[in-house]
Amino acid sequence: MSDANNGYHYLFGPVPSRRLGRSLGIDLVPFKTCTFNCIYCQLGPTTNRTTERKVYIPAAEVTEELGRWLAEGGDADYLTLSGSGEPTLNSEIAQVIDFARQQTQLPLALLTNGSLLWREEVRREVRHLDLLIPSLDAATQEGLERVNRPAAELNIEQIVAGIAQAREECAGEMWLEVMLVAGINDTEEELAAIREGIDVIKPERVQMNTVVRPPAESYATALIPQQLQAAKEILGPLAEIVAPLPEDYAGDSDHQQTAEDVFELLRRRPCTVNDVAAGLDIHPNEATKYIMALLAQERIRRLRKGDKTYYAPV
Repeated sequence: MSDANNGYHYLFGPVPSRRLGRSLGIDLVPFKTCTFNCIYCQLGPTTNRTTERKVYIPAAEVTEELGRWLAEGGDADYLTLSGSGEPTLNSEIAQVIDFARQQTQLPLALLTNGSLLWREEVRREVRHLDLLIPSLDAATQEGLERVNRPAAELNIEQIVAGIAQAREECAGEMWLEVMLVAGINDTEEELAAIREGIDVIKPERVQMNTVVRPPAESYATALIPQQLQAAKEILGPLAEIVAPLPEDYAGDSDHQQTAEDVFELLRRRPCTVNDVAAGLDIHPNEATKYIMALLAQERIRRLRKGDKTYYAPV
């Protein structure tokens, strides 16, 4: 089922995911509240860059929605703590995890930039997840600042050590994601440093990606396939290139219908991702997935106006 018109504020999907199948997103922080301000972020620039952990969204409100979704027969391949910012900033994340564990056997995953895993209490709160997916887009301080633009108090040595410690303590698997941006973090020096970080962390998988969704900064562009393959050789035997989006990425009939709703909205006027999300009462992450499906089908095109990206029919 989609979250559109179902009264969910913190749940979105399930939406088709290249890595997780049908994934129900669980949002734990307000829009663009994050420890990073990544140049490639599909949701645009960070408006609240912080490392302060607090109750940004009460766990009780999230668990009420999750309980209702489960009672209505909700099903997914994963329940995924993710959304529109850094989920580990929410100091009540453990309460959401505990509730999900008590109410369902569906596996739990966390998508995180990994920047707070150096904190013991954060690792303790997420250690019983089935799947932990942190990011490591750079392994030098200069690279971190170029691609992730972190809060001032964060440093790369601390971040790598925290991810490695989380790997030792996590009950489930760890898949490490590396997002490569052309001319930014794809130099041999930076890739070699990331490889050293991988060797320290020892995840089960290293999933390489590049910019396929509209980025926060227009200069954040994708690597071509040959560059990705060359980077893969440097990153080592654990590395795998995440497959590009298929043309039928909209998924089952319900999702195809929502993709059509997105297309009809864009027929009326060009929209940004956030315009689509607001117009259809869906989460920006979900709106992005439908837009990407329509782009893959070559039914819509990007229009850049100032610092914003709009979408319109071809």
